[in-house]
Amino acid sequence: MENTNAAVPLQQIEVGNRRFSVVDLPRLCGDRLHRLPVVLRLLLENAARNMNGAERDAAIAELLGWLEAGSSEAEVAFQPGRVLMHDTTSTPALVDLAAMRSTLAEAGVDPTRLNSSLPVDVSVDHSLAVEAFARADAPTHNMAIEIRRNRERYTFLRWASKVLRGVRIHPPGTGIMHTLNLEQLATVVTTEMRDGTEWLVPDMMIGTDSHTPMVNGIGVLGWGVGGLEAQTVMFGMPTMLRIPDVIGVRLIGALQPGVLATDLALTVTQRLRAIGISGEFVEFFGPGVSTLTAGDRSVIANMAPEYGATTGFFAVDGQTLDYLRSTGRSSSHIARVQAYCRANGLWFDPEAQPKYTRSIDVDLASIGMHVAGPRRPQDLMGFGEVAATLAALDFQPAVDSPLPRHPVAIAAITSCTNTSDPSLLVAAGLVARKARALGLKVPPWVKTSTAPGSPAAADYLARAGLTADLAAVGFDIVGFGCTTCIGNPGPLPEVIRQGIADGAIRPVAALSGNRNFPGRVHPDLDLGFLMSPPLVVAFALAGDAERDLRVDPVQVTSTGMPVYLQDLWPTREEIDEALRASQDPRDYGRAFAVASGNPLWHALEAPDTALYPWDPASTALRRPPFAAASEGSLLGTYSAYPLLVAGDDITTDHISPASAIPKDSLVADYLVERGDDRNDLNVFASRRGNWEVMVRAAFHSKTLKNLLAPDLPVAHTLHVPSGDILPLWDAAERYKAAGDSLVLVAGERYGTGSSRDWAAKGQRLLGIRAVLANSFERIHRSNLIGMGVLPLRMPSGVTPATLALRPGDRVEVAAQAEQLRPRGRVAVRILRREGRTESLEAIAAVETQLEVDLLRAGGVIPSTLQRMLAEGARGTSPVVAK
Repeated sequence: MENTNAAVPLQQIEVGNRRFSVVDLPRLCGDRLHRLPVVLRLLLENAARNMNGAERDAAIAELLGWLEAGSSEAEVAFQPGRVLMHDTTSTPALVDLAAMRSTLAEAGVDPTRLNSSLPVDVSVDHSLAVEAFARADAPTHNMAIEIRRNRERYTFLRWASKVLRGVRIHPPGTGIMHTLNLEQLATVVTTEMRDGTEWLVPDMMIGTDSHTPMVNGIGVLGWGVGGLEAQTVMFGMPTMLRIPDVIGVRLIGALQPGVLATDLALTVTQRLRAIGISGEFVEFFGPGVSTLTAGDRSVIANMAPEYGATTGFFAVDGQTLDYLRSTGRSSSHIARVQAYCRANGLWFDPEAQPKYTRSIDVDLASIGMHVAGPRRPQDLMGFGEVAATLAALDFQPAVDSPLPRHPVAIAAITSCTNTSDPSLLVAAGLVARKARALGLKVPPWVKTSTAPGSPAAADYLARAGLTADLAAVGFDIVGFGCTTCIGNPGPLPEVIRQGIADGAIRPVAALSGNRNFPGRVHPDLDLGFLMSPPLVVAFALAGDAERDLRVDPVQVTSTGMPVYLQDLWPTREEIDEALRASQDPRDYGRAFAVASGNPLWHALEAPDTALYPWDPASTALRRPPFAAASEGSLLGTYSAYPLLVAGDDITTDHISPASAIPKDSLVADYLVERGDDRNDLNVFASRRGNWEVMVRAAFHSKTLKNLLAPDLPVAHTLHVPSGDILPLWDAAERYKAAGDSLVLVAGERYGTGSSRDWAAKGQRLLGIRAVLANSFERIHRSNLIGMGVLPLRMPSGVTPATLALRPGDRVEVAAQAEQLRPRGRVAVRILRREGRTESLEAIAAVETQLEVDLLRAGGVIPSTLQRMLAEGARGTSPVVAK
């Protein structure tokens, strides 16, 4: 790598008889260094190391100048060292790359010139479904089904790893991407060569999943981006960001006995959402941080998207080193991490009080046992308040049923959030052990599962003697992947399905996950509560979500003895003792190596041609139409019909669902017409390589109301010129054929949730030119821009309700390309059907000049193709796939 740092002060660090060069932050910043939040120190190091000349000097000055006001409007380039993806975000990104290669070849440009400029790790973790459960062979059974259902897509991923430089695929069974990142990929501090000199540098990365900040728990700066933003980095451009506001969360005290990291994470989520966090960096400081293990910290960092933040950062300290040691990192590597962070002002000081944009205090000692729900992660309550919350819904069964009114239909120890910390899984195992000893069983209507983030969990649970205890109450391991958390719970128990159909019950999910949006876990479940793994076991044993576990027994034994939660709950001493018995640092590398050798995965045969051989009959992979240089800008002045008007909290699950494809849906009809089995359609996420399926899946959610006509069927709208009620895709095609423009209008927090780029791609393919909303979640806003769709913030006081758009009203947008500026004003007029006009001034939700340039080009893909075609070797022979 070229040395671009001639004017940047360097220091030499010697560790274990090896000398390393490093950017000397103390010399570069002087007294200002320790006043900067650690996240900004890391951005400063990144800019100093990767930028050149005047641009570098300006970036350093702006980052240091942030201290004056605790905020900045300036932009800075960030160059991550690596990219992390999972199979359902990598598939569309890699399909885009494959399609772009085809486009380049057709234009006479060598397609092999298109590769990633950074290492890309792909974790195949989002496609494991809980088909078999409560049986010892569930992992083997579920894995076989996963490979069969996803064979074509997995073969494509294997092609990508063969043909695209730097792309490495981690097979099914190797764990959830964020756990894999913590245990295997993250280095905290890494090395790189520059002009023959070995440097020590911070490990910094981005991931195409909103929960990428989990790695912030061990001091790695990384955050989630959309697949389109990741593509800009993969294509050799830095990601540009406005120097962030940084919110400091000062932790004091220590957690009480019985209170777990989950309870703290849910509390932080509620506290930060309450003050309106939206895209800021969050950094934890204060003496309470030192009382938390790296596992605890990672749980809290994982929830960053739920509390609206880009990061949830904890600086490196002794707890970080303990974590690296416990997961099998070498002593020489750990010594480098410690030496670098101490020498460069990146080591955590519990007494330090850096300057923050604003800060809040959280007293750990004040936190109790919590859950969140039933529809949003920020809706915090005491664990005993679930009963009253459900009773307030006043659901009245249509018929009598032997089931409770609100049965626990799914009880899942799931997600990276609460299965990456061994103490939480061990705590669940101890609850199961005590329940087993008392002869308790989970009621037959509860679907139970344990899906740890790491295959090492099977080893340490077995060593602690907890595997059989979990199995005795139905919580056998079902595999190592996201499963229920991402909408792959498998079918509901038949008694639950029948009860829903009869109107006899309104079932509930109890999850150790991070999101409980209606329909996310399963399309037929709109109520879910987030909680710690041991509390999931307790709710499963109760079986009735309306039971108040503060005062009601979890169960009554066969001898008539009531068993209360306090009879089952483990003490801190019991958890610590089980952890000591369970841990062996060798587990992590050993289990990962075995899982990486997955024979079903390696048996898949993939082509190795430079161009992917597209199959026009495929229902899994289709070449997308937007992977073309001719796809132009959507900017301009135009009058548009609203295709859809929505309210607040429209999530990416609403916009582009990931869960099971309903058998009676229009999407199912489309697939069955092309030869697929209606009883084995898999999940929406498995079809993200096929644009024709995904555009038809856009806004397919039972809980999403189109306010233009609230009684419309799912994913339908009113085609105004004809008066016909049509599926969104069909209406969009009619509008397009007539040359009509379209917009979408929504309320607060539009696009909250997962990072899925198809939420933006679907809107582009529907012909939506702009989205007018009260606020946008950060990643979705970026994805819209990446697809060339303009996000506009409506002025204060203007909402979908106050606009009261009716069929026939139109929205005029004046967004000329040459006039667009970051956070610039955009004139909007509402043209009422009766001839009246109303004017308002929106703000372009565009943060950087790079984003303006992308909108002018039509998005990331046209911009990249235009650049490559302009720079390409014209006149070469096209490369044709065989």
